[in-house]
Amino acid sequence: MRPVTEAGPGRSEPARTLIVDVEHAGRRLDKFLRSRVKGVPAGLLFRLLRQGKLRVNGRKAQQNYRLQAGDEITVPALRIDADAAPPPAVPPALIQQLRGTALHEDEDLLIIDKPAGVAVHRGTDVPAGVIDALRQLRPELPDLELIHRLDRSTSGVLALAKSPSMLRYLHDLLRDREDEIERRYLALVAGHWPAETTILDAPLRREENRVVVDPDGQRAETHVAVAQRFGNRATLLEVRLLTGRKHQIRVHLQHAGHPIAGDDRYGDDAFNRRAASLGGTGLHLHAAELVIPRPDGTTLAVTAPTPRRWEQLLRAGL
Repeated sequence: MRPVTEAGPGRSEPARTLIVDVEHAGRRLDKFLRSRVKGVPAGLLFRLLRQGKLRVNGRKAQQNYRLQAGDEITVPALRIDADAAPPPAVPPALIQQLRGTALHEDEDLLIIDKPAGVAVHRGTDVPAGVIDALRQLRPELPDLELIHRLDRSTSGVLALAKSPSMLRYLHDLLRDREDEIERRYLALVAGHWPAETTILDAPLRREENRVVVDPDGQRAETHVAVAQRFGNRATLLEVRLLTGRKHQIRVHLQHAGHPIAGDDRYGDDAFNRRAASLGGTGLHLHAAELVIPRPDGTTLAVTAPTPRRWEQLLRAGL
């Protein structure tokens, strides 16, 4: 099976010139191309850049070049072989899952209530993720990008940028002033959480498919408050992320001796079995609220209701 090539039979993509407007100034060249030259594999675009056949202002450019307003990008004529593999299809069931999940939308942002069990990105065992499905659902939003991520098993508020300028603004905040974006979660954990334990700051390090506490790891800070107790059996916690490390909440709570109900990676088997016996399926970690400071000085707060699948377990009280 032949890939997309610069010549040969099949569907023709004419040569074109793309003019960079102010909205896309500062964006990486490769990301801009992938959003504008649809259906062409990224590998081919990168090869054309290396060969100098895809040029910026008449000159060869690196894929990480930061665009400037007024840049002219010349893309050569391309042909897509008739038997070339089509892009991976988004499963109809995923499309259906994400219909009607919008919690907030304006000219710059789309914020949804991500269902548990749905990955945000395509992966080796995931044919499509939230971003793929939403781009198919909303083809009029060519610049739609994830602002942050949620674990596949975590439900709740997930924000996407509709414009490159908003994406850059929020990524800069997450990089330089991470605590200004408030990310609040609910977590149902094993045991009686000590009320005096309000800050968890164990450094974290990635280790193959897990994250572990390590004194030489990256700084990680989580704030915790008790929302509801179920005797000594379990505690519902309000959790705020001050940093956004992979699996941070799950590892911090497990390290503190109170793993999350339904956590099949860091959890307690006996606690998980009890939760499952009472109707508690899946990870009980929910992104309940996201508070975003806007560039104009106003603040946007978006909340997602507690998943209905939690109701039976909370009523049972573990």
